[in-house]
This record gives sequence, structure tokens and C-alpha cells, in this order.
Amino acid sequence: MAPEWERLPLRHVLTVPAMGSAVRMARETTEMVLTEWGISRRHPSVDPALLILSELVTNSVRHAAVLSENVTVVYAAGPGTFAFAVHDRHPYQPPLYAAVTSTAGTGLATVVELTLSLGGTAVVRGDTDGRGKSIWITLPL
Repeated sequence: MAPEWERLPLRHVLTVPAMGSAVRMARETTEMVLTEWGISRRHPSVDPALLILSELVTNSVRHAAVLSENVTVVYAAGPGTFAFAVHDRHPYQPPLYAAVTSTAGTGLATVVELTLSLGGTAVVRGDTDGRGKSIWITLPL
């Protein structure tokens, strides 16, 4: 069975250089895409989604840029669902749910806690060649 986000009809892809400005560009693009798709900026999931996205793009810029010159954000939406993935070409796949139980406060723990508090899911999917990964976040709307 295909993951839920693969069945969502609306799609948008953004690829940016893995540098500090990537976070701002990804946030601005997210706001634009949501508006185009008719998802209100005031929806209670939008601000947390922007924070989650910012944390994931920041992690790619900080930790993956040495092996990944670009960060790609894939957006998808459909009735009642907004999903996005942050992709880079670094092979390390972080243990998402272990971040929540870690004693050190991390951006990844924030990502997982916010996602779960909204009733969403977070999944790491490795590239087929083993040299990159995407972190998919799916949130109900």
C-alpha cells in the first residue's frame, strides 16, 4: 500500500542551495503554496507546520550540506491532509522517535513532538541508492 502522501493530488517541489537562506525560502514558498491551495494561513496546523519545516531545513543545511549541495522540499495536499518532505543527499537517517526520549533538547525532538501533538506522522525514507533521505511529515487539516 502506498504511503498517504503519494495519493495526495496537489504537488509542488522546491529545490534550494543548502545555505542559510534556504530556511527563509522554504517558509515563504510554504506560505505561498498553502495560499494557492486554499489552506488558510490562520489554520491551527499552519504555524506548527512552518516551525517543523524550518527545523528540518535547518538540520539539512547544518548537517548535510557537506555532502548535499541542495535541499529539496516536496509539498503535497488533498482533502484534510497537508504533507511535506525535506530531502538531502546525506546518507545519515536520524532516529526520529529516539529524539523525543533524548535528554538533550533538539530540533528533531521539537519536530516529532509537534507532529504527534497535531495527530500527524513523521517518517524517514532513505533514497534507493542509500546516499540520501527524505523526512516526510503528514498533518491533518
